[in-house]
Amino acid sequence: MTKNVKEAPPKYDVKIHSIHPEGTMRANASVNIYGDFAVRGVKVMEGAKGLFVSMPSYKAGNGEYRDICFPCTKEAKAEFDSAVISAYQQTLAQGQSTAKRQEAAAPKQEQSKGQSMAGI
Repeated sequence: MTKNVKEAPPKYDVKIHSIHPEGTMRANASVNIYGDFAVRGVKVMEGAKGLFVSMPSYKAGNGEYRDICFPCTKEAKAEFDSAVISAYQQTLAQGQSTAKRQEAAAPKQEQSKGQSMAGI
C-alpha cells in the first residue's frame, strides 16, 4: 500500500513582478511563505553597499518608515533576503538569455524577409 505523501511547499516562493533597470528600486516582488502566508510589496533596492530587500512599510507620524511585517530573527531575515535576491538575479538572467535568443533570431528573420522581397 502506498501512502499519499503531500510534498511540502517551498519555504519561500518568490515572484518577481517587475524589474526597474534604473534608479534605486530594482524590482517589486511578493513572497509566499510555506504556502500559508503571503507578503506583497517587497522591494529589491540598490544601496551604497549593494542590493538589499525592503519590506512593505508605512510612514509613521515622526517621519520614519516602519516595516509592516518582518522576519523576527537575524537568521530568518538572512534567509528571506537571500531567497528574494536569488529570485531577482535568476529573473534577470532569464531576461538576458531571452533577449540574446531574440537578437540571434532577428538577423534570420531579416534575411528571410529580404529573400521573399527579392522574388517580387
